[in-house]
Amino acid sequence: MAFTAFSTALSALSAHTTAVDVVGNNLANLNTAGFKTSNVVFHDLVTQTLGLGETQVGLGVARPLTLRQFSQGALQSTGGSLDGAIQGDGFFVLRDAAGALMFTRAGTFHTDLDGNLLTPTGERVQGWTETAGVVDTNGPIGNIVVPVGTLRPPQATTAFALSLNLNSAGAVGGPGGTFSTPVEIVDSLGVAHVLTVTFTKTDANEWGYDVSMPGGDLAAGTPGTPFSLGNGTITFDANGRLATPANPPGTVPFAAAGLTSGAADLAMDWQLYEPDGAPKLTQYAQTSAVAAVSQDGAAAAQLVKVGLADGGVILAQYSNGEQRLVGQLALAAIRNPDSLMAVGNNNFQLTARTAMPAIGVPQTGGRGKLMGSSVESSTTDIAQEFTNLIVLQRGYQANARVVTAVDELSQETMNMKR
Repeated sequence: MAFTAFSTALSALSAHTTAVDVVGNNLANLNTAGFKTSNVVFHDLVTQTLGLGETQVGLGVARPLTLRQFSQGALQSTGGSLDGAIQGDGFFVLRDAAGALMFTRAGTFHTDLDGNLLTPTGERVQGWTETAGVVDTNGPIGNIVVPVGTLRPPQATTAFALSLNLNSAGAVGGPGGTFSTPVEIVDSLGVAHVLTVTFTKTDANEWGYDVSMPGGDLAAGTPGTPFSLGNGTITFDANGRLATPANPPGTVPFAAAGLTSGAADLAMDWQLYEPDGAPKLTQYAQTSAVAAVSQDGAAAAQLVKVGLADGGVILAQYSNGEQRLVGQLALAAIRNPDSLMAVGNNNFQLTARTAMPAIGVPQTGGRGKLMGSSVESSTTDIAQEFTNLIVLQRGYQANARVVTAVDELSQETMNMKR
């Protein structure tokens, strides 16, 4: 029995040593973003039966199992433009230098010189990147590449719109019978031009319009004299709603040829109706005024910064104030994340016991919400780990005392022969 107790105590010393190692690792990663605490599970060895089966003596404790707990960590705001934290289930998807698929909960990212979105240790973040102005989340995932230090080319105006009211009480040829407003447009070289839209009341519920540009902007124009691009008539019904031009088509085309800036000719549509069919122009007994002006052109602009917003969308902000969607992070849902194998650098890999990951957009298919400018804190509870450490220390000391007692009993047995 003495020798059985000796091996039993030694198994306990080994098991408690492993458990202390686990606690030490948890405490070492107290401030590691996205770290998930491991718990130790002890289980006994087979029992030895003595005599007629009335006496059973265990043979000690087996090497303990470690189970990683994928509970939600606290979200901490960092202010980092490319930081992200997952609230709920899911993992960021990565690929290492060898192309192996990896997963992490640590969302501290940055870009390299080529615009590749990377983890601090160099793994490439997976998702969808803009192609031809579209981020297609229905396609396969790949390395996310964001624009870095690029100049966005200008976009010529192809449509403009005015939301305004014309005073129905205005007199033909008299007070309130005329109204004009400017609209700034952009040509293909990014040069700004000012359209002037002038309304003149010609009859009850009827207004004439004229759209002009400065004469100096056109080869056919005269500097200092407005050059008309076109004119026509609009009418309103008895309720003050736009009647003609009717919808459809709901637009009036204009062209500006021979620009002195050297840009391509402009072809623009004046949009008179909202997408739902509501007219943008009204005629009520209120002072003529513009509520909103819009156009789809944009001057050349320098990239200011790239940031990760809520939902995992990556936005590029330009010097002209424009924001453009350039990427979308992917998340992977794994049904049994406790089967993942930790491979260092806050990363996990699939094992033979792991269910196939379901990869998609955040907040779909059971995947959690992705928060920008935040990271998930470690789930290590320092108070709980210190408590575990004390209990394990006491267990180790108790089993060491068993070894000492067994050794003393063995010496006493040997001394009986003398």
